[in-house]
Amino acid sequence: MPAIKDRAAKDGAGRSRAASRPFVLWREVLTAYAAPALMAGTAGLVTGQRDLAVAACTSIAGTSAVVAYLVGAWLRHGGRPRRWTTAVPRVALTVLLVVTTAGTAALLAWSAAHWLPTHTPVPASPWLDRLRIDLPVSATLATTIVTLRWRGTTAASRP
Repeated sequence: MPAIKDRAAKDGAGRSRAASRPFVLWREVLTAYAAPALMAGTAGLVTGQRDLAVAACTSIAGTSAVVAYLVGAWLRHGGRPRRWTTAVPRVALTVLLVVTTAGTAALLAWSAAHWLPTHTPVPASPWLDRLRIDLPVSATLATTIVTLRWRGTTAASRP
């Protein structure tokens, strides 16, 4: 039985199917939106947290999709990746990008939570406070997944 499982996980050249699939940015962005929207939305509905169900499709999934697009586009660099992004160990690249995107998202969320109520007609509300958690967590997950997927496909394309 293990031989069947091994054959199902490999393609004709002996590579795993996940590694042989090309990195397609629109597919990564779509997945980055759909996965957290479905998971957090379901959790919000099951637990009766209406604000979580709404945030699932807005701040959580929206942040994930935007970050996935920005990180994926930056990594692809017009189809030719930057030399150092393929030379640095996968974990180091992932940590560097996660710290950058999560820090930027946290700063943006903190700024929005303080700036919007004082400079616009948007009242201070719980959803603004929720941004402080939603944005950095979404950015962290999207960056990690996109970076690891991208590095998996670049490693597979090397001779």
